[in-house]
Amino acid sequence: MPVAKGATLDPAQTRAGILQAATRLLYQRGLDGIGVAELCAIIGISKETLYRHFGSKQGLVRAVLEAQSDRILRWVHDAVAAAGDDPLDQLSAVFDALARWHDEPTFRGCAILNAATQQHGDGTARAVAHQHLQRQLAVLTDIAGRAGVADAVDVAKQMLALRVGATVLADHASDTEAARLAKDAALSLLRSRLPAQTR
Repeated sequence: MPVAKGATLDPAQTRAGILQAATRLLYQRGLDGIGVAELCAIIGISKETLYRHFGSKQGLVRAVLEAQSDRILRWVHDAVAAAGDDPLDQLSAVFDALARWHDEPTFRGCAILNAATQQHGDGTARAVAHQHLQRQLAVLTDIAGRAGVADAVDVAKQMLALRVGATVLADHASDTEAARLAKDAALSLLRSRLPAQTR
């Protein structure tokens, strides 16, 4: 991100610009697909600038993945809020949003889970992935709980497995129906666990 001579540097703007560019590159190429020198050259910054803002490549990776998790959760919360008060409609909206994401031309799976599978041991990406899945589980647990499901956490884990599995199928098997099929299964699951008087 070259700056015109005499221009004032804005650290927050510089950091945001690096995050935006690095997010795109790491999603396209993967964690191991690009080194620090090439990353800096493509973005147009020095290594010193990267280290000043993120400390290391791992610091940048953590920031990219945490920002991605925040975006995904905003997107999920917005879908739930727009669906109204009915938990079944909210659950449908979560999977409908998933289907729209799978249809995007730049879709290459979940960047956070992709990064976690590239990292061995208990690294940064795996820690962020764990937290990301817990945040999604909380949304689905809330939906199941408000529907009156007694074992809301267990049902939410099953729905999360359907959601994650649909993304894997859409990415690795180019299955354009994965999100719809997962939605049908999730709705059937939720309906089967509703209290008898609300079915």
